[in-house]
Amino acid sequence: MSITIIAAVLFGILCGKFVISPGLLPLIEGSAEWILAVMLFVVGMDLGKNKDLAHQVRSLPKAALAVPFLIAGGSIAGAVLANLVLGLPPLEAAAVASGFGWYSLSGVLIAETYDTSLGALAFLANVLREVIAILIIPSVAAKLGWLSAVAPGGATTMDVTLPIISRHTSPQVTLIAFYSGITLTLLVPILLPIILHWAALV
Repeated sequence: MSITIIAAVLFGILCGKFVISPGLLPLIEGSAEWILAVMLFVVGMDLGKNKDLAHQVRSLPKAALAVPFLIAGGSIAGAVLANLVLGLPPLEAAAVASGFGWYSLSGVLIAETYDTSLGALAFLANVLREVIAILIIPSVAAKLGWLSAVAPGGATTMDVTLPIISRHTSPQVTLIAFYSGITLTLLVPILLPIILHWAALV
């Protein structure tokens, strides 16, 4: 699966550079949304045909509710630690990480309300998070456990990376991933402005 994903990304890069006309990009981007919707529909069907789904939902451990908050804390803490090498102010590093993979919002929000350069960094960092998550989720699920596979995707586990998680884990973990993605997505527009506010005061 990882090899297929890498090959698809590389093929897309080559097509974008040498084959596809820039005028076709809006059409392709629109098609990508429909393709993603179809993939999510298939995931929903897979969950729906599981006769034990209701039981699995009821049997979810209460600790599963903490998953997105642990992912959020780990993402921000990891960015602050990486900041020891990068040399950014800790709150700026935390702001970049608090996009949780939602690059379209975090990059624009930081650029418009705080700093353009940091917004660009946030955009690239969160794009890379999504790409890296797509590549490593199968290996993480196989080697570190199914629940660990939820963490790399961050907010994208409610959409882009959900089909991959569904394929390599279980319906129960897929539900946790969907819940985690929604929660992290809701946290971004709340947490990011707070961090930027404190960063501006320092």
